[in-house]
Amino acid sequence: MLSGMVAVVGRPNVGKSSLVNALVGHKVSIVAPKPQTTRHRIQGVLHAEQGQIVFIDTPGLHRKATRALNRFMNEAAIAALADVDVVLFVVEAGRWTDEDDAVIERLHGIATPVGLIINKVDKIADKGELLPAIEMLSARREFAFIVPLSATKRENLDPLVAELFKRVPDGPPLYPEGQVVGHDLAFTVSETVREKLMRSLAQELPYSLTVETEKLERDGALLRVSAVIWVEREGQKKIVIGEGGAMLKNVGTAARRELEFLTGGKVFLKLWVRVRENWSDDPAALRRFGYEGQ
Repeated sequence: MLSGMVAVVGRPNVGKSSLVNALVGHKVSIVAPKPQTTRHRIQGVLHAEQGQIVFIDTPGLHRKATRALNRFMNEAAIAALADVDVVLFVVEAGRWTDEDDAVIERLHGIATPVGLIINKVDKIADKGELLPAIEMLSARREFAFIVPLSATKRENLDPLVAELFKRVPDGPPLYPEGQVVGHDLAFTVSETVREKLMRSLAQELPYSLTVETEKLERDGALLRVSAVIWVEREGQKKIVIGEGGAMLKNVGTAARRELEFLTGGKVFLKLWVRVRENWSDDPAALRRFGYEGQ
């Protein structure tokens, strides 16, 4: 039996979470069309005939870390590189930025095998355009393997899985058969609500909020959940609630439906919006909301 851990790293918005979800075959990490959606190290488990691979989805590494939350996210991504069997460096086909440069610089001292994943190749009409990018990146460091793919289209995933199983060691499973996420239901609730907020709210506001699950209890076949959406200013609270409570209602409905799909049962979800000024730059608040000590 093969069993190993794989860290997935890259700059924000290259599709790391979409890749982990596609490989696991289950929604492990939330996904939104905004950078820095992922804030924690999140584990997703692939079960296969050869064995088990645990993927660690990480926050996007970024140069600007002005707030304590941004510094935490960078530290969480870097910490994921320790004690893994393979690192996947994910880039976006046809687009290279200085933040990609920063990530590859971080990988210079890594002895662990690093595979280069060129994601979103479905957006490139002429696949021949990938060759110059591969040559340029291959000159930057020696990669254990290079796999172009599309996570959202689930294209060319099998060759990647085959490369990973060549490099993970023999060992017992790290998670029981059937378990595909490494976090608990309370975390799933918080992240599901935050995803719906990120998809509903414009511009910078999603980066000024977090979600805390306060209560999670079974009432027969019904799952009762209450969660708090924390923002940094009163004006943000009004936006999250919306005119006549419309925004909060829409977010709550979307989150409830997804939680019912994930749990296979009825969910009663109650959301509150509260203010904690500058929580994203407050170490005590970050600890309370689970952003430290991972």
